[in-house]
Amino acid sequence: MNNLQISGPILVVEDDDKTAALVRMYLEREGFSTIAARDGLTAVEMAERHNPIFVILDLMLPVLDGWEVCRQLRRSSDVPILILSAKEEEIDRVAGLTLGADDYVVKPFSPRELVARVKAILRRGRTGPDSRKAILSHQGLVLDPEKRRVTLHGRQVPLTPHEFTLLKTLMAAPGKVFTRDELLRRLYPLGEATVIDRVVDVHIGKLRQKIEEDPSQPTRIMTVRGVGYQFAEAAR
Repeated sequence: MNNLQISGPILVVEDDDKTAALVRMYLEREGFSTIAARDGLTAVEMAERHNPIFVILDLMLPVLDGWEVCRQLRRSSDVPILILSAKEEEIDRVAGLTLGADDYVVKPFSPRELVARVKAILRRGRTGPDSRKAILSHQGLVLDPEKRRVTLHGRQVPLTPHEFTLLKTLMAAPGKVFTRDELLRRLYPLGEATVIDRVVDVHIGKLRQKIEEDPSQPTRIMTVRGVGYQFAEAAR
């Protein structure tokens, strides 16, 4: 049974009726409500109308393809997005993550694994009872773990669940060097995903676009060449 507090539907965007029905069946078995769209334009309209808690997105769609759907959703929303696609090349995975997707699953897929990934991403987007509640700050950047809120000079910064997890991990230990493998384990603590090293780099790049004054010359999230990343030691 699903022990997550569910406040809205999961939007399944898939033009293959059998695949969509399979995904919805497994999600609904776990207590999620679902809605579905068969083309990209309908998906964008339904996301605006129904405010889903999660989006499962195929790439090869009529009207608007999945790339454009992801791009449009990210302009106004930090809803978790999982790409479900037959495109299995690394360049496609990286492209999806670069656009703001939180995960990427290749067809054919295990419906049980898909549901496990959805649950894991949703859990990471919530504050657990053992989460640190101290507010973290650094030169106008403020992260409130309890409210799951990030602001920069007083303006809210929308982050995806993975971006929030990475930022909280780094800010909570200023000066500590995290390897890419350590950060990957924070994103996928149950080992539920087969990932590539560049996943962390992609998410860090997106974070820098949102929190650095000059992403090409970062002063908050620093690269430790050949190792990983660290947050500036002045954080408090």
